[in-house]
Amino acid sequence: MELHAIKKELRRELSFTLGEGQSFGEAIIRERVEKIFNFWESDGRVNIDDQTREKIIRELILEFLGFGPLQEPMNDPEVTEIMVNGPDSVYIEKDGKKQPTDIKFDNEQQLRHMVEKMIRPTGRRVDESYPYVDFSLTDGSRVNVILPPLSVGGATVTIRKFLKTINRIDDLVTLGTIDDRMAKFIVACIEAKANIMFSGATGSGKTTTLEVLTSYLDPQERIIVIEDTLELSLRQKHVVRLLTRPPNIEGRGEVMIRDLFVNTLRMRPTRIILGEIRGAEAMDYLQALNSGHGGCLSVIHASSPYDALTRLETMALYAGLYMPVWAVRKQIASGLNIIVQHDQLIDGTRKITHITEVKGVENEEIILNELFTYELDKVDENGKVQGSFKAVNKPSFMNLFKRRGVKLDESIFTPDK
Repeated sequence: MELHAIKKELRRELSFTLGEGQSFGEAIIRERVEKIFNFWESDGRVNIDDQTREKIIRELILEFLGFGPLQEPMNDPEVTEIMVNGPDSVYIEKDGKKQPTDIKFDNEQQLRHMVEKMIRPTGRRVDESYPYVDFSLTDGSRVNVILPPLSVGGATVTIRKFLKTINRIDDLVTLGTIDDRMAKFIVACIEAKANIMFSGATGSGKTTTLEVLTSYLDPQERIIVIEDTLELSLRQKHVVRLLTRPPNIEGRGEVMIRDLFVNTLRMRPTRIILGEIRGAEAMDYLQALNSGHGGCLSVIHASSPYDALTRLETMALYAGLYMPVWAVRKQIASGLNIIVQHDQLIDGTRKITHITEVKGVENEEIILNELFTYELDKVDENGKVQGSFKAVNKPSFMNLFKRRGVKLDESIFTPDK
């Protein structure tokens, strides 16, 4: 019997005797496999060496109790992302750099089995009729799956791992993502219930920063979180989490972010957190900012603070309310206080490169006030980025901190020369 056929038959036998296998430990799985091997060897069906036998047993243990070939990078705390480009190609991100691995699945069927195992606890589905999906694992890691024929080379799986090592703003300072002055300011903005939008490209650290800052929210607040994939992990007790729903197999029953956002405004929220602004819900978001809902936090994909405003403006116009552009810009300027811009630099490090105030409107154009920036000096011979954080200006809404009773040392805004 060939090696591929041996593993296939062992999976079938174990699936029959163990079911899902989640309630069984490693010792029981090992015992069952050893018995099967002994039986096969006694009747001459297989003849393999001890090393190959042990390798097969270890693979099956990982497959039934974990995520098979991906369990090793899942356990590695230095791996931040896992990218599966079909059964024969797996990449990881480590130290901010993407690199190939020697990890392979036996075939597309084994890869699909792993995908099904990952998605089953979420209640979502991915199949030929709905060939792409986003969901979260129980540890908070985010998963995206795209199946053939949309993904030509086989199932594509992208896992962005939940980083347990980043819990407080001091952790971001230690990592060099932000400096101490910026940290003090942004925490003060959270405590003063400023409206903040976190901007950046995919993987630049937006959600990590947002999650870190939620640890500074008042535990007495009623916090409502709207997401299309469970990503944020809040430590407060009074949290209501709302999740979008894809259409069913008949194409009905879809619940979009905008549907949830409209309903949220009737739930007496103290603070609204919008996992990501993607479309027409941008207009509902702006109306919430301008109707007394302070402390709203949101995420948007954009390459700069100015681009973030342009995207927000464009998506607000999707709502079809036929508002003139100047009116949308006025709502943005009067409701949004701060944009926190994230970037992943050439050496893989993540930085908050801009903290920018949305100051107002002048001649129908939104005026931005740069408060803090990261200035890149050079890339050294080892490919490491050299640069520094700079204070630029003081925000015009200092009275907000006084009204909320938040103490903030204004010397942090002293411009660097």
